Amino acid sequence: MEQQQPERREGRSFPERKGQKRKLEEGAAAAAEDREISASTTTDGGGDAILNEIAAQVSVLNSAFSWQESDRAAAKRATQVLAELAKNAEDLVNVIVDGGAVPALMTHLQAPPYIDGDLAQKPFEHEVEKGSAFALGLLAIKPEYQKLIVDKGALPHLVNLLKRSKDGSTSRAVNSVIRRAADAITNLAHENSSIKTRVRLEGGIPPLVDLLEFSDSKVQRAAAGALRTLAFKNDDNKNQIVDCSALPTLILMLGSEDAAIHYEAVGVIGNLVHSSPNIKKEVLSAGALQPVIGLLSSCCPESQREAALLLGQFASTDSDCKVHIVQRGAVRPLIEMLQSPDVQLKEMSAFALGRLAQDSHNQAGIAHSGGLGPLLKLLDSRNGSLQHNAAFALYGLADNEDNVSDFIRVGGIQKLQDGEFIVQATKDCVSKTLKRLEEKIHGRVLRHLLYLMRISEKSIQRRVALALAHLCSPEDQRTIFIDENGLELLLGLLGSTNTKQQLDGAAALYKLANKSMALSPVEAAPPSPTQRVYLGEQYVNSATLSDVTFLVEGRRFYAHRICLLASSDAFRAMFDGGYREKDARDIEIPNIKWEVFELMMRFIYTGSVDITIEISQDLLRAADQYLLEGLKRLCEYTIAQDITLENIGGMYDLSEAFHAMSLRQACILFILEHFDKLSTMHGQNQLVQRTIPEIREYFCRALTKSTTNLQGLRL
Repeated sequence: MEQQQPERREGRSFPERKGQKRKLEEGAAAAAEDREISASTTTDGGGDAILNEIAAQVSVLNSAFSWQESDRAAAKRATQVLAELAKNAEDLVNVIVDGGAVPALMTHLQAPPYIDGDLAQKPFEHEVEKGSAFALGLLAIKPEYQKLIVDKGALPHLVNLLKRSKDGSTSRAVNSVIRRAADAITNLAHENSSIKTRVRLEGGIPPLVDLLEFSDSKVQRAAAGALRTLAFKNDDNKNQIVDCSALPTLILMLGSEDAAIHYEAVGVIGNLVHSSPNIKKEVLSAGALQPVIGLLSSCCPESQREAALLLGQFASTDSDCKVHIVQRGAVRPLIEMLQSPDVQLKEMSAFALGRLAQDSHNQAGIAHSGGLGPLLKLLDSRNGSLQHNAAFALYGLADNEDNVSDFIRVGGIQKLQDGEFIVQATKDCVSKTLKRLEEKIHGRVLRHLLYLMRISEKSIQRRVALALAHLCSPEDQRTIFIDENGLELLLGLLGSTNTKQQLDGAAALYKLANKSMALSPVEAAPPSPTQRVYLGEQYVNSATLSDVTFLVEGRRFYAHRICLLASSDAFRAMFDGGYREKDARDIEIPNIKWEVFELMMRFIYTGSVDITIEISQDLLRAADQYLLEGLKRLCEYTIAQDITLENIGGMYDLSEAFHAMSLRQACILFILEHFDKLSTMHGQNQLVQRTIPEIREYFCRALTKSTTNLQGLRL
């Protein structure tokens, strides 16, 4: 059975506004650095004022491309105004683009030409380019503008900005422009495979890899974020990133104390490894395993999620890797993550544990470390993906005999049976898990469970009895429920005042009944002590050779003593005993309807009869009176088809009145099967309590018989 891997993401989402693909603001300091415009620029005035503002700033950009200080100051402010508008009001992005901002901003991604007369000092060096990259990155958040910006020639300029530190300068302005260029590339390439390829063709990957070792942590982070996006589902980009020797640096970044850095680094490695077995081997060979395991204990939930997902990828097929992950200490932090309030964190850890649980040694280790309880609890989740990953992990754990008792001891069987599962794949997985557990209920596992059922506290004894009722094989039923007293534990639940315990007990007993081999709702009639003689249909109420006549409701019914003598002890006593009917020619039969008597005689003559529900109870009474067991069973079968929630009490009374064992058995099975509905009906609980002794007797008889039958079959 395959486990579906959770979807990887290219990068993180921008927290301030839905739909943005990457966080372009890096805290209050960066915000203060980039915002030098007044609030009135973006908040005052109506639509016309904003349109005029956009047009004015685009005009400034188109006319201020020089090293003159006034032009540089105006261009810097224009890029900031446009960026602020795009960042704070997504609906303005269209207006900004329609206003011609893209080509205007593109111009300022590069430094102006240096001409004679310009001052030796370069005012606002790097800052205008930084503002342009920042604004274009924000516009690229809308997918429809990614291609437009790239087609206008943005990529070569952005790649050149990544190299601004090559001259050895490391000023704050240089750091900022590089970071904004990397962020812009991230947004342009996000979920756009063709632009990812164009970034590689423009030479963007080598400088990004170089920037992983940059002295400024924000630049490292931005470069890693861009590489993460470029590596996502693009094999050529992955290969170039690896060929540029990015892995050693990325692995070192995993150990950074800066959560944002190790989050981006583990994200890059995850995207490199995704669907790339060869790169996965290189990553492991480069020593990534232990640092990734270390991130499971990070204070950053995002890094924990990525690390758990990456470990799941490492463990996908390589059995040795599965064992190494566990040996290096991944299990306990993964189990702790299962109990986090973060749904995605729980999902990724369940995914990783599910992969690890495909190794037999790991299965016992995960359960021994306390993984069963949290995984079972996740089955209650209303998140389909989380629920399925938990179910898959449990499926793996169920494959180890050492875990079966723990499954049962913590109530896992009831959890699997009672769960409400969202997707069909999860339902199938749970069904296979129960089947796995069922296949292991024998030998030492069964001996251990029987031991628990003898010496454990009452709640665990009951859990064991409930589980075994559903999972044990028929040949072990007598040992478990008769010899080891499991039946009394189930009956104790049925007699409880706790509705849930009653329901569990009834369901287990019904399952136990259905698994027994002596269970058909109506058993066949026992063989007659004497040879049966059927005269045939033509002699029913026929005067031919008749030697006795019955008077029923004033009407004559012709019969034949030889047929009656062979049919039952009652007629043998009538004709062979000391009764007055022995020599009588005409015998009056009181208190019976003609239709009932005729059907009874037809059965005696033919051995079969069609019984309607309307006449079945009267016919049962007659069959009981005349000791016709075969007819009695047929009547019981017909009556049993008419049992309902409303008449079950009366049907049970009827079975007792005529010692109708098959009908009583049918009533018991009906009560157990429909206990959930009966328990809510007034007065029916008393019926259940009244039937417990009979239920006990029924199971003692049925389980003993089923074992005897099995032994006979083996012989």
